[in-house]
Amino acid sequence: MSLFSILNLSLFQATVRMSMPVLFAALGGMFCERVGIVNIGLEGIMLNSAFFAVFATYLSGNPWIGLLLGVLSGVGWGLVIAFLTVKYYGNQIVVGTGVNVFGLGFSAFMCQRIWGSRGASESVVGLPLLRIPALERVLGENTVFVYLAFLLIFLSHLFLFSTHWGLRIRAVGESPQSADAAGINVHGYKIVFVVVGSAITSLGGVFLSLAHLNFFAWGMTSGRGFMGLAAMIFGKWTPLGCFLASLLFGFTDALQMRLQALGILPAQIILLFPYVVTILVLSGLVGKAIPPSDYKPYEKR
Repeated sequence: MSLFSILNLSLFQATVRMSMPVLFAALGGMFCERVGIVNIGLEGIMLNSAFFAVFATYLSGNPWIGLLLGVLSGVGWGLVIAFLTVKYYGNQIVVGTGVNVFGLGFSAFMCQRIWGSRGASESVVGLPLLRIPALERVLGENTVFVYLAFLLIFLSHLFLFSTHWGLRIRAVGESPQSADAAGINVHGYKIVFVVVGSAITSLGGVFLSLAHLNFFAWGMTSGRGFMGLAAMIFGKWTPLGCFLASLLFGFTDALQMRLQALGILPAQIILLFPYVVTILVLSGLVGKAIPPSDYKPYEKR
């Protein structure tokens, strides 16, 4: 095998790994928006989940307990967002922004209290590598997150487009009045799938803290929640589209690390690559997308 092909395979494997947090955020945001709720708080959910995953691992020494608590953190925030936006008709943008701001402040405060530093925690035991020889040749050595992501993509597509529950979810988002007239519990579906979406998003934060770095750092999500929103829009609110768009963001992330190592461009310019792509997607310059909902609170008459 030539050096060129090895580098290409290595870059592809890095692309898949670096796309994971963006992919989980995109899939989580997709479920929220499919039921008519804009979840701007993806960044805050990921940051809180990353913190709680490390905190639980630090106390127990078991990263699987950290994974569990990280996901439970996402479920908790999903419940908060769902009740504020669905039950009490709160402004979705304001609620999501509040989650993001709280995530930054809370994690800094708790890091200071627990580890004596606002910047980072102590190192913890990371999740072990899951060895599947048939896939290692293509994807390299990975934790459970990579394989879970592919499973989620398949199951999400099957669920949304091949089951009557998926049809109901899409109906709740696209026309809640019609769904209500058909006997569907609109508020119930909204609450459940905002929680589901937030739980999926939390996997992105846990990946960063227990499968990528093995410690918590303040602001470690670095805008990946917003990249997830962009990937979701670019992917037209579909699981496969979210995956392909996330690969684009993962590629820019992996490429900027490779270019930094080669010293081709100044590091400050290279680090801008993922954020430039995010701006281009959100501004609509790389394709128009029609949202699956008008995102207005539904008040049952």
